[in-house]
Parts: sequence; C-alpha cells; structure tokens
Amino acid sequence: MSRLHDLYDQQGQSPWLDNIRRGWITSGELAGWVERGVRGLTSNPSIFQKAIQGSVEYDEQFTSAIESGLDVEASYWELVTSDIGAALEILRPVYDASDGLDGYVSVEVDPGLARDAAGTEAAARLLDERLNAPNLYIKIPATAEGLAPIQQMITEKRSVNVTLIFSLERYAAVMEAYIAGLESAEGDLSDISSVASFFISRVDVEIDRRLDAIGTPEALALKGRAAVANGKLAYALFRTTFSGPRWEALVARGARVQRPLWASTSTKNPDYPDTLYVDELIGPDTVNTLPDNTLEAFEDHGTVARTIDEDVSDASAVIEALEGLGIHLAEVTQQLEEEGVAAFEKSFDELLTALGDKAQSLR
Repeated sequence: MSRLHDLYDQQGQSPWLDNIRRGWITSGELAGWVERGVRGLTSNPSIFQKAIQGSVEYDEQFTSAIESGLDVEASYWELVTSDIGAALEILRPVYDASDGLDGYVSVEVDPGLARDAAGTEAAARLLDERLNAPNLYIKIPATAEGLAPIQQMITEKRSVNVTLIFSLERYAAVMEAYIAGLESAEGDLSDISSVASFFISRVDVEIDRRLDAIGTPEALALKGRAAVANGKLAYALFRTTFSGPRWEALVARGARVQRPLWASTSTKNPDYPDTLYVDELIGPDTVNTLPDNTLEAFEDHGTVARTIDEDVSDASAVIEALEGLGIHLAEVTQQLEEEGVAAFEKSFDELLTALGDKAQSLR
C-alpha cells in the first residue's frame, strides 16, 4: 500500500490528480495512478492549454474536427470532452466502489463566462448533458456571479466542483449556495455531490511578496504561514456549517457534505518543503488535488497524520498578525480571485488562437 492509500484509509482524505494528458490515458499511466491510490481527477483551462499545445497527440482529432466543418472553439470542446470522457471511464470503478464519494473527473465551463451568471448556468447544463456521467463534476468559478448558477445546478441534481475560492467569506457563500440548492431539490438527495475548491499556495505567494516588501523581522517571521492558516480556518468553518438542525434535516433526505478540496497545492517557493500544502492540511471529509510532481513527492516522503484541526488558534493569530501589519486578507483574496479568472481566460484564449492558426494552416 502507498502513502496515497494511507491518506484515505487512515485519515479520510481523498488524493486526486490535478492534471490530464491524452498520453496518460492511452498509455495506461492514468490507470496506474488510480492503482497507486489516486481517487479523482481535476482539470482546468490552463491544464488543457499545456496538454494540447505541448503535444501532437491531439492533431489527428483536431484535423478531423476542422475538416468535418466544426469551428475552432467547437473543435476544442471535442478534444476536451474526449479526454474527460475517457478519464471518466477510468475513474468509474472508484466511483462505484466508494458509493459515489470519489471517482470524479472535473471539467470547467468556458472561463470567459465567470462574470456571466446566465451564460455560466447554460454552459454548465449543456456540458453536464453532453458528457452525461454520474462521476462528472462541472467546474464553476466561485465568483459572485457564479453563486446562483451553482445553487441552480445543485437544485437540478447536477454535481459541481466550485473552483477559485480564496476567502472565508466567499467560501461561506458557496456552502450556503450548496445547502440552499439541496433544500430546493426534490426527493432523495443521495445522488448529488459537490466539492468546494479552496486555493492554497497562491495565498502565500501574494502575502509573502507583501511581507518581503515590509521587511521587518516581525513580517518575515510570518512568511509561508498564511495559506495553511487560511485553509485550517476554512475547515473549521466547514465543520460548523455542516452541523445542526438545518443540515441534519437534509442528511435525513440523503444529503452528503460538500467536501473542501485543497487546490493549488504545489509549493511555489523552493525554500518551503515540497509537500507543505499536503502535510499541513490532512483530515477527514477533505480532498487534496495535487499535480503529478507533488503526488510523487508525497508518495516518496510525505507525512500521513491528521493536521487540519491542529493549532487552529495559531491560525487565527497568523491572520490577526497580518492585519496588524496592514495586510488585509479580504483585499488579497479578491485580487487573487481576479487574477485566477484572468489567468484561466488567458489560457483559454491563447489556446483557441493557437488552434485557429493550426486550422488556417490545414486549410
């Protein structure tokens, strides 16, 4: 058994793979990851940009799509849904064996719709119906405009991965959208699933930059601590939200908790341990989605121990100390949300441009 198996069996945390490539699907490498303990897979526009632009494996299908009369964007979705569909089949045994807890594959709606509620809702519904698999998660960004579509998708019993969550305030709103969606859904709720993707490492990247600019010993002592603190406070909020009479009424109808998913968990600062954002956020009813290099690192030397609810008071003290230095988490997380939306949209647009150039050369 591997550390990835131990993470789930001993601590109740599901390790997922945050990457996809066609070569992994065709070579059996993705199936190998599942055998090693990976219990789900996430993707995003940046991942697909790297996969498609960095490989010739998609050329044949893309050429066929263009020659059949599809435009560039429709051809892009042909490539994406082919990969996602194949991954869904590979992960389906995990879904069945876990009674629908794990085995999910996530695909994101067009990132250009992040500020368009009606467009997001329509795109999410269309993508869900196109792929039509019980272990599919439709990814919807947790912008203010994304909250209503999230709630509506849950009401329609469509499973959702809510992405790009940075702040506790927005996380609370996401959980409310999930619960309200369940309350509006009819009948049994046991076939509805959702995760809330709380982004980790990017918080340290931005706050560390600000701490370096301050430069005092007090400031520098806080480097590398904000992201984990934010995650621990998010977990405490999760535990509080999914308890009490309102939640128990939904449990009686078969509802499952919306598990927090730790995203952006590769270490960006080489001075920090490469498994920092795994080791420090381990606990039950959680998911950690890791890039393949971080999965390999954790398999090699990660520590399997419950840490998510240790030193929560210290986590609060870290946030308070940052506020005392004039670093306001609400401001930082809003900036990170805007940057995250822009980055995914940029990846999407750049890939469509590259595919457009390729289509032109084919013609």
